[in-house]
Amino acid sequence: MHAVGHAVGTLMYWLPTSAKHVTLTNLRLCFPEKSEAEIHRLARESLQETGKSAFELGLVWASPVEKVMRKVVRVKGQELIDEHLARGKGLIIIAPHLGSWELSGLYVSMVAPITYLYRPPKMQAFEEALVKYRNRGGAGQAPTTRRGILQLIRTLKEGKVVGILPDQQPGEDNGVYAPFFHEKALTMTLVARLAGKSGAPVISAVTRRLPRGAGYEVAFRPAEPGIDSEDSLTAATALNRTVEVCVREHIAQYQWEYKRFRRRPSEEGDRAIY
Repeated sequence: MHAVGHAVGTLMYWLPTSAKHVTLTNLRLCFPEKSEAEIHRLARESLQETGKSAFELGLVWASPVEKVMRKVVRVKGQELIDEHLARGKGLIIIAPHLGSWELSGLYVSMVAPITYLYRPPKMQAFEEALVKYRNRGGAGQAPTTRRGILQLIRTLKEGKVVGILPDQQPGEDNGVYAPFFHEKALTMTLVARLAGKSGAPVISAVTRRLPRGAGYEVAFRPAEPGIDSEDSLTAATALNRTVEVCVREHIAQYQWEYKRFRRRPSEEGDRAIY
């Protein structure tokens, strides 16, 4: 599957696709110190990883959980989950769109009681399939609604785990513009609000693909200081910095074709990026 995904991603790079344009734009914005040759190399590798992500999804969603878990050959930092849960204050795990984030969710659901926040898709049939597949490991699902947020708060107060994808753009009312690499990005404030209300610590989770189909490595690490600050900009900056730390270790496996900067601060007027 990864070989097929690699080939499809290579084709996406050589053709004038929207994914290629957005990927190149994001990489130029975030890594101005890199040469144009380095940017193009990273863009090609990133689209190849995107192809792998698409083709591995069938395995992660539809194969028996035990079969999927056998693909995880290395785990780092799992003691963080055990230590924090033992304190009874719950735990917030943020999983950036890096590597196989769907596998990150499935793995955590096998080792801890977790509820994931998800954005309901427009097609109801797809939403039903999404919830069904993600629930296979016993995880709960909370939509991005007022009721869903209350569900997350209850989960943390019960001493359990909440999982969030931290690099999706929120609505203007639920985010602030905070630096992400070298650009201001509309960033969610939900993580800080949940941490503040519950006292739950925050850690990150990344599942990276190992070379040549050798399996996956799951890694957990503490979030950057300030992520639970009462000041929304301080907290959002720490959230983005936490994602940056993860991304810099595996740049090509980040989802660079996502339009992370499509909304701009009002003081920048109609500046167009994409």
